[in-house]
Amino acid sequence: GECAEPEAATPAMGSRPAGDELSRDPTLRMWLARCCVMCDKAQQAWEIYLKIEGTQDSFAMLQLLANDCYRAGAFLVAAKAFEALERLDPSPEYWEGKRGACVGVFQQIVGGQQRKEDVREVLGLLKATRNPQGEYLTRVMKKWGRDKNVNL
Repeated sequence: GECAEPEAATPAMGSRPAGDELSRDPTLRMWLARCCVMCDKAQQAWEIYLKIEGTQDSFAMLQLLANDCYRAGAFLVAAKAFEALERLDPSPEYWEGKRGACVGVFQQIVGGQQRKEDVREVLGLLKATRNPQGEYLTRVMKKWGRDKNVNL
């Protein structure tokens, strides 16, 4: 289908020789990550980011992942991307994105669309925030976990 080419290209990105221009082209990486997100492969897009973490292109990749994953409903990856952005730039915009993505993950967990164990990762992301709203969300999620016998 539409996602066959990006899926085939993703593993190749990491296995190409260092001198291969395509594997180092930031535009190609951004588009490949975007294709992965749009094809419900947000974790693969996150792995593309991890390969360039700390480079001059990583901030733009984080912004793309945060916003595209949020729009696509891949809230766990969006939350991780917003968390990384918030650490780099404590803009309220990144906290608001992370908060919305964390609530989105929680909603998916409650609705059975996401693994219950993922609430632990969300709690870790919220713990890293100084915003008092993070504490409130943490309390709500922990109470839900206790009520549902989820080991947190």
